[in-house]
Amino acid sequence: MARTVFCQVLKAEAEGLETPPYPGELGQRIFENVSSEGWNQWLQRLTTIINENQLSTADPKNIELIEQHMRGFLFAEGDLGQLPPGFQQAGGKK
Repeated sequence: MARTVFCQVLKAEAEGLETPPYPGELGQRIFENVSSEGWNQWLQRLTTIINENQLSTADPKNIELIEQHMRGFLFAEGDLGQLPPGFQQAGGKK
């Protein structure tokens, strides 16, 4: 039987992740509080954040910024995690 969690992204019970998806305490917190679907939604948002802000995952300062966005998106902490200002979905009118 699949493990379930009360997902902080979906605000509902959902199938949990199989393993922590990120290292350290943050990864454990995600494992305990975010569903597989919630994590997949974060990965889609992460792609947008990286592309729109032209971030490099090789730069430690960018990793800190990405973690701030992660906490904002997954746990509604801080001011980050939303779509970048002025972002238009593909096919949207500018």
